[in-house]
Amino acid sequence: MRTFLTYLIMFCAAFVHAQGPYPPAAGNSGSTAIAWDDERIITWASGIQLERGFMNIADTSSGKATHGEKDWALGISDLAAVSLGDGGIAILTFQNPIINLPGPDFAVFENSFNDNFLELAFVEVSSDGVEFHRFSNHSLTSNLMQIDAFGTIDPTDIHGLAGKYRAEYGTPFDLEELKGIAGLDVNNITHIKIVDVVGSIDTNYASVDAQGNIINDPWPTDFASGGFDLDAVGVLSNQFTGI
Repeated sequence: MRTFLTYLIMFCAAFVHAQGPYPPAAGNSGSTAIAWDDERIITWASGIQLERGFMNIADTSSGKATHGEKDWALGISDLAAVSLGDGGIAILTFQNPIINLPGPDFAVFENSFNDNFLELAFVEVSSDGVEFHRFSNHSLTSNLMQIDAFGTIDPTDIHGLAGKYRAEYGTPFDLEELKGIAGLDVNNITHIKIVDVVGSIDTNYASVDAQGNIINDPWPTDFASGGFDLDAVGVLSNQFTGI
């Protein structure tokens, strides 16, 4: 029995600390993080529409997130960010449409203070400002226990969601993944939509990934800076550079 317990403990420890299949935090081998001063970034978002969400969607009496001016999400990544709140939405526009070139075409920057306190968001694009299409995404974070307001996430368990990387490092997105979708011209992307992931594991409020898994991230964040904190969106390809 003692031998069995020893092996069981070893197995559980390995399971708890095992990494997921997706790229690791910024600065680690295999990371896809885009630094704010990456020479591939040619321009930044120039316009924004903002619809903030509640600080706590389960208790709307607390009001909506208020931290940051919406213009803080424009221009170069500088750590100043606008907080979206639960399910909040920001729609970014650009001086020139983004096009699909080899490799990532844009990167979304959040302002997390470390590699594991991650607040996540869905990313969608549009070529007409009306019809939006979401990047496929996946969360392997366990949803057996709610991650609290200052809990942590392993970035190797996250794919296709903004907020995967700490401040000053953007999460890249490649328009090639959306090529062939009816109604979307990947060589004329005019709008990018950022939608806060409501990190609750309560099915009444939960956000789910492309496979239908509940996405567990820090919640409730019932304070002014709750939800995804949008710092910037950097563009790596557009019609001007393409020409």
